[in-house]
Parts: sequence; C-alpha cells; structure tokens
Amino acid sequence: MKVIALFGAGGKIGVRIAALLKAESDYQTLYVEPGEAGRVRLEGLGLKTTPPDAASRQADVVILAVPDVLIGHIAHEIVPSLKSGAMVIGLDPAAPHSGKLPAREDITYFITHPCHPPVYNDEVDPQARADYFGGIARQNIVCALMQGPEADYAQGEALARKIFAPVMKAHRITVEQMALLEPALVETVTIPCMMIIREALDETVRRGVPFEAARDFLLGHINIDIAVLFGFLDVHFSDGAKMAAERGIAQIFQPDWKKVFEPENIMNEVRAITEATAVQG
Repeated sequence: MKVIALFGAGGKIGVRIAALLKAESDYQTLYVEPGEAGRVRLEGLGLKTTPPDAASRQADVVILAVPDVLIGHIAHEIVPSLKSGAMVIGLDPAAPHSGKLPAREDITYFITHPCHPPVYNDEVDPQARADYFGGIARQNIVCALMQGPEADYAQGEALARKIFAPVMKAHRITVEQMALLEPALVETVTIPCMMIIREALDETVRRGVPFEAARDFLLGHINIDIAVLFGFLDVHFSDGAKMAAERGIAQIFQPDWKKVFEPENIMNEVRAITEATAVQG
C-alpha cells in the first residue's frame, strides 16, 4: 500500500483533499498540519496529524497543499529526506515554473490543477449546480509530468483524479503550458476583463438603470456571448454588434496587450506569486 503525505492538510484546499483521501483504501495517508486551526479542522474529520519529518521519510507520494509563497521553503525541507523514486505532487504551476522546487533527479515531480466546473454543464443536483470550485460538481483538470519516468504519469493522474473528484477529463500538458493558463490566461487577462465588466455594470447603475435590471440584462447577454464565442451555439453576432465590439476593443484595450503571454512576463508573474513581491518590469 502506497503512503501519501499530505502537507497543509488542514488548509482550505488541504482539508478538502483530506476528506476525499480519508475514504481511500488504496492508500495510507499521513496528514501534516502545523497550524492549530488546521489541526482542529482535521480533528473534526476524525484525523490525526503526523510530524513533517516522519511523514516525508515514509512517503511514496507527497502532496503540497500549501500556499505558493511557502512551497519553495517547505519543498527544500522535505525533498532531501524523500526515498528514491518518490513522487511530489504540486497543485499550481507557479512554484515549479519559477524554479522553487529543489533539484533531485531520482524523484518525480507531477503538477496538476483543477479547471473547476464549467459554465456550461449538465448538472441537475442543486448542490452541484451551486458548486463553483469542484468537489461536488464534475470538473476537468490539467496534469503535467515535470520530471520522472513516463510510467509515473499514470500514477500521478490517478491521484489527481481522486483529489479533485469527480473528474471528467484530465488534459495532459507541460508545466510551461500550465503557466500560460494560470496566471496568464485566467488571472492576468480574464479577471481584469471581468472586473472591467463589473465596473461597467456599476457605471450603468450610476447613470440611472436599476441594479437588478442591469445585472439581469448583463448576465443573460453574457450567457449568449459565451455560447457564441466558445462554440456552444452555432450562430453569429449581428453586424451591428460586431461593429460595436470592434470600436470597444479599440477604446478599451492596448494594441500590444498580448505581451502578457510572453515568457518573460509570465516568469515575472510566477516569481511575484511565489515570493509575494511586486511584479518587476
């Protein structure tokens, strides 16, 4: 039976993973949590904690469910004591892409991240429909074998499917591609765009439209816009809508906005995330 050491087991993400692994009979899970509040959460699940050094020495697999700014420090404490052939699973591309994981050729690094439940889905259970993060609703995930034997990919994906269950598709990509997805695509680009949309809603309300009317109108049209732009609906925007969109792009966006996807910018972003510093450049 393989031994899993879950570091950060009592944190926001860790406790969700702990609850799922608790029911797994294929693994023995050791729960590592230094914080008192985290230990209380684990006790609520009927789980006891294991000291970090004891957990790392026994582990066949280490899962790092810890904040990005701590991964480098914790990994450098854990990795030297791991047995040869052990696997370290990271849950975000920032630390591995920015070089925060210590070099050791005889272990495997596997990185995975949830896509979260999609906007368009066929969930009918009310709890699943209200689940935006995953764990109740089905979601897709992305996985990368950063280093290690090819045979280890299957083991890593199988575990990723368990900790993010229920999972539909597991997309295999590289760590570099994962960094293009996050932070570049979903944080550097998408969140600011959504923030501007929210500011536009507030401006519409400030100019006299009732809030509920404006929000209902906006969210209904966003539903159509997503369906058209992402291929869920085989229709096209009207000529007038296309012209308005082209004028809007010219007024709102800088012509060189795609520079956020350049490798140097992404590296600056992930280093800022893992070091809790301002983005340089």
